[in-house]
Amino acid sequence: MGSCGIFSVTVKQREIITAALPVQDYWLQMSNLDLLLPPLDVGVFFCYKNSLPHEGESVKIIKKSLAQVLSPFYPFAGEVVQNKDGEPELVCNNGGVDFIHAYADMELKEIDLYHPDDSVERKLVPTKKRGVLSVQVTELNCGGLVIGCTFDHRIADAYSINMFLTAWAEITQSKQISCLPTFRRSMLNPRRPPIMNTFYNTLFVPLSSLPPPRSYFPSEPLLSRIYYIQAKDINDLQSNSSFNGNPKRSKFVAFTAFLWKLIAQCDDGYNTCKMGVVVDGRERINKVVNVDKLSLSNTTSFSMQNYFGNVLSVPYGEADSKELKEMPLSRVANMVHEFVAPTLIEEHFRGLIDWVELHRPEPSVARIYAKLDENDGEGVVVSSGQRFPVEKIDFGWGKPHFGSYHFPWGGQTGYVMPMPSVGKNGDWIVYMHMLEKHLDLVETKGRKMFKPLTSSYLDF
Repeated sequence: MGSCGIFSVTVKQREIITAALPVQDYWLQMSNLDLLLPPLDVGVFFCYKNSLPHEGESVKIIKKSLAQVLSPFYPFAGEVVQNKDGEPELVCNNGGVDFIHAYADMELKEIDLYHPDDSVERKLVPTKKRGVLSVQVTELNCGGLVIGCTFDHRIADAYSINMFLTAWAEITQSKQISCLPTFRRSMLNPRRPPIMNTFYNTLFVPLSSLPPPRSYFPSEPLLSRIYYIQAKDINDLQSNSSFNGNPKRSKFVAFTAFLWKLIAQCDDGYNTCKMGVVVDGRERINKVVNVDKLSLSNTTSFSMQNYFGNVLSVPYGEADSKELKEMPLSRVANMVHEFVAPTLIEEHFRGLIDWVELHRPEPSVARIYAKLDENDGEGVVVSSGQRFPVEKIDFGWGKPHFGSYHFPWGGQTGYVMPMPSVGKNGDWIVYMHMLEKHLDLVETKGRKMFKPLTSSYLDF
């Protein structure tokens, strides 16, 4: 085993877990907001220092509760297929979830989480080969274990998988599910007739509008890293972003502004630098659906807070790199607020749903992910993981000592997700998947802020 976490994982058993209760087969159409997602798989994993004392006992409990949680979350046991128009649809056929029981002859403290490409990818987080969701439980020789999941992003966003993971842990502890999901796509139906607004042409682009691949678009490697940021440094960022009478910005906006200034220092020949933010629209859309009490006991209505699927928009800003470097953090934070603010209303998401409807069945993509010409500046997208329920994912042997998303998505745009650190009083865990040249800046210019994740910090 090397310094970068080089180790082998032995598969003890592979099987398919289906829903414990019968699930009626039916087709679940994608919402227009689901259709904005390309076929991408997202990983998430949790590390536990301890498990139950008897061999295989923890794995049996996890499998049993997984079968139980797949009944209310039955889309995760389905399969994505194409309809006659070439669009994806979900067949809810209870085809099941691939489940892997594995073993690694190492201790948790020896896993190099700072380099997840070496230690996590295809080792602790499984590669999804079929269906919508894959799960792997890896037992360690120290008595700890790692639970890793990979899911199809077209079916669920981070909010949805968080809802699922929390319910899974609640079922394991014989608790009532605190947030039952609804899959009612009518909550995100387009208006009739749909309203065209050319504003969305600035944020999303049909695939047919993209230039053909050319040799002047070289593919550069993106690497994954995991850092931590101490609470005092986050607080300082927020204070500095509100300096000189500027409005007080959130910690997330201050963090995004700091990162934008940081990557703008890259001397790569591009004059501009782009920064995007993933916005969840659930709190923006005011929708409540009544349901039959007989079909779902003790529940009379669903709100968007129960909605399972994608409710995302990706606004972004582009600015001159030299100007960004010279601007005070407060000005850059104002710029982040300015490009995010228009998306924080219901009309933005209703308009986006209409825009997709008017372009169907042609697929579209967020413009920040698309390199439109050779002079197009590179960018990074930041997604807030502050709702990541790491402390709630307790299957009966204690909460995780660490948890993180893992999303090496394969594009050329960087992806960053800051999440809460378990029991560290306001510290952040930051997963980064970025171009190597941008990570170099993080580790040089930003080294006082971003600290490599170590087992000593996690108290493994």
